[in-house]
Amino acid sequence: MHVTTVSVVIPVKDDAASLERCLAALRRQSLHPLEIVVVDDGSVDDSAAVAIAGGARVVPSSGRGIPAASATGYDAAGGDILARLDADCIPPADWCERIVTSFDNDDSLAGLTGFARFHDGPRPLRRAGAFLYLAAYVAATAPALGHVPLFGSNLAIRRGAWLEIRGRVHRNDDLVHDDLDLSFHLGPERRIVLDRGLRMGMSSRPFTHPRGLALRLRRGFHSVVVHWPADLPWLRWTRRIRSAGRARISS
Repeated sequence: MHVTTVSVVIPVKDDAASLERCLAALRRQSLHPLEIVVVDDGSVDDSAAVAIAGGARVVPSSGRGIPAASATGYDAAGGDILARLDADCIPPADWCERIVTSFDNDDSLAGLTGFARFHDGPRPLRRAGAFLYLAAYVAATAPALGHVPLFGSNLAIRRGAWLEIRGRVHRNDDLVHDDLDLSFHLGPERRIVLDRGLRMGMSSRPFTHPRGLALRLRRGFHSVVVHWPADLPWLRWTRRIRSAGRARISS
């Protein structure tokens, strides 16, 4: 009997202390991943050494920036399911188990994503602040995608789906959000689900500086328009509706 395996991919650049906490949380998983692939995006600190000490396999990125690092990790991973989080994330103990269970229970599922809460910053804002950010992200991108977006700090995709789209992702464009780019190429014909129970602890660091927020908005806009005109919103919605119709007929 085949047992579904999950590989965890973590892009990292000069974030050794956060990575150490992330790897410690992954060692406490109720279902241990097949492997942890840490993709080093040119770190000059101890990130690679911390990854090795934490039981991960270190792979140098094939390019520059998070899109290249994430794609390198997916290419290198060998699990049936490819799960991704950031080095400054702290996953709950059931994270891998919940991912595998979701894919085992739904053969049509190609991508899975979830929500998060901040594990740092002002305590009263940790849950509400993360919820507002993610709700805004979904509201801003779902109309352009024709489906819910994947969230880079908490996502998983089938390896078979990655192999089908790996040649089309914008891995060499470091201005794109890799999770939004992956969402464009995985959908709209393939099924992506937002599981509100799939939780993640994430850092609020990227949202504490106005310049960082402005860059995120710029990258978000670029990540959408770089797919036009082939993926204009009404074209994606049409493809999704046709795909849903074919699925109903076949069932």
